[in-house]
Amino acid sequence: MFDCLEIRVLPPGPRFAAQVRFWVNGEDVVEETVGEGGRGPYATDVLPADCPSPLRATSEARRLELGGPDCTGGCCGFLTVVMQRSGEIAQWSDWEVPWEGQSAMPYRPPELHFDASQYDAEVARAEADQWWQGHP
Repeated sequence: MFDCLEIRVLPPGPRFAAQVRFWVNGEDVVEETVGEGGRGPYATDVLPADCPSPLRATSEARRLELGGPDCTGGCCGFLTVVMQRSGEIAQWSDWEVPWEGQSAMPYRPPELHFDASQYDAEVARAEADQWWQGHP
């Protein structure tokens, strides 16, 4: 069974520009991993209007930042994942999670496997929906 991705853009707030959140199987990956105060990457970075999104899965494995703690990640690190496409599977693996000096390791999401056609369609939908472009 494949995992299911939904990409949501949150409106800009008083501290941050519009940001992207990733819902996998009905759960907000950033909130589940980083905590309630976590933030996603800026929409302008992962859903640029003038070029393809870095969210597109290709055969070349690459690490992508998916979020960070409220402190912006400079002190605790960022939530990152290695993204790669293998045939009809888009895979997220090798997670790195922010460290906040906790005695136990923070929660690391499992390796995720998406049906590549569903994944591609969701990224294309998010790329096309640029409602947030007019907001600061």
